[in-house]
Amino acid sequence: MTAATLTAGCQSDGGTAPLSLNRLTETADGVPPEGTNTCPLPYDMAKAAKAAGLDAAAGPGPVQDSDAPVATAEGGKRAKPGEPLAQNPGALVSCTFHIGRDDVQVHTVATRKPHAIAPLAPVVGALAGASTDDLISYMKKAGNAAVGEVVVTDNGNVAAVRLKLDGDGDAFLLVGVGEAGSAAPDRKQVGDLAEALAGQVE
Repeated sequence: MTAATLTAGCQSDGGTAPLSLNRLTETADGVPPEGTNTCPLPYDMAKAAKAAGLDAAAGPGPVQDSDAPVATAEGGKRAKPGEPLAQNPGALVSCTFHIGRDDVQVHTVATRKPHAIAPLAPVVGALAGASTDDLISYMKKAGNAAVGEVVVTDNGNVAAVRLKLDGDGDAFLLVGVGEAGSAAPDRKQVGDLAEALAGQVE
């Protein structure tokens, strides 16, 4: 399965175009400011969870029903001067899923120049409960990763993968499972989940 399109919904039957900076930006621009109740990228969480050896029920949206949107977007046309996605032009699409009792955050970001993962530093810090030193170390390691390389945080509940883009630019997928310190899947399963999701958008 290939990548980011303007298709509404979290799953795709194929026939989509390869992931590129322009296409992700167009997708982000198509997400309303208040967010949307479907993920505009073709992620199949149930399929990815199965590939990672996770047996719990999986699908779009958080575990608890809430008024929060399933998907939000930043950058693109809504980037304001001084913001990271304006300084290094790009876009971020964030979607929420669930596996069993754990919410799963999936952030897809692409920028014109490296390192696309930089704007997600606060997200990594919050999800992983990382100290400043640990966060700096992780962001450096992830930023230096090769395409397709999975980098998991020390606590094991967050993983990043540098994505292959069609054309110029830099892109990452960041996956956060549960909360820091929770009984989330082990680090190998989190890494495998990120790898499986990355395969769905390349």
